Amino acid sequence: MEHPLVVGTDGSDSAVRSLDWAVDEAARHGLPLRIVHASSWEHYEGAAPAEGAERPGEQVLEEAVVTSAAAHARRRNAEVTITAEVLPGDAVTTLLNEGLHASALVLGSRGHGEIAGLLLGSVGLTVAARAKCPVIVVRGDAAGLAGTHGRILLGIDDPATAATAARFAFREAEARQCLLVAVCAWPLPAHGTDEAPPPAGGSRNVREERAAELLDEALAPAAGEHPAVRVRRATVEGPAHKVLVHRAAAADLLVVGVQRRHGHFGLQPGRVAHHALCHAACPVAVVPRHL
Repeated sequence: MEHPLVVGTDGSDSAVRSLDWAVDEAARHGLPLRIVHASSWEHYEGAAPAEGAERPGEQVLEEAVVTSAAAHARRRNAEVTITAEVLPGDAVTTLLNEGLHASALVLGSRGHGEIAGLLLGSVGLTVAARAKCPVIVVRGDAAGLAGTHGRILLGIDDPATAATAARFAFREAEARQCLLVAVCAWPLPAHGTDEAPPPAGGSRNVREERAAELLDEALAPAAGEHPAVRVRRATVEGPAHKVLVHRAAAADLLVVGVQRRHGHFGLQPGRVAHHALCHAACPVAVVPRHL
């Protein structure tokens, strides 16, 4: 049996949008949907009250959040198998644990308690950087959220993550019966850098050829497994993080691979994934190197 699609909820408007998206995604792939909410009252107050004792108000509110979310999901699609649960612990730990047995984690771009002005909350960035399964952050404009563009955008940047990201993107395009646009950017080095000069033949041609080769290598295995998917390849001059966010304005989902890197604040999803998660005009799927 396939692992469920897991969506986190906290009752916010962002959580409702991500729940709607998750219900539709579960239906597309024939997956059960699991709705989870991290319980702060158990985490900070200790064990649940004895049977018959009055439950804390916080507990009642949190249970209402998941009950309401489950009812909302069933109204959206009664054919999707839905379960919902309040789990003790902080949001990051809860979601990472759920991700160990999930086909993917779906999160909103903002939630309760996050600092005003952040483009993506700390929970989303941390989970995207550490989860063992794909993480989809539901964000963007109305067209991107509704899936009206009819295309999946795949960013090929790192050879180490390209194959797993491509497999995920092909599955999404096949389930939606839409076009897959695979893009590899090839920025020229800035003047004054220490990068070695390219071989004879010109920097532009060499870099574009390398980008095309990377695209072919990344797409070939998944294309063989999903021959019905229409694919458009593109090599584009420019920084990958800017190129992908620009093109995401005409996509229903942006898929990027991620090879986590250690930074000043612990594990980071990498520049391309981070920029996409904060700025893309459509939902973003971050796919880890190993699935």
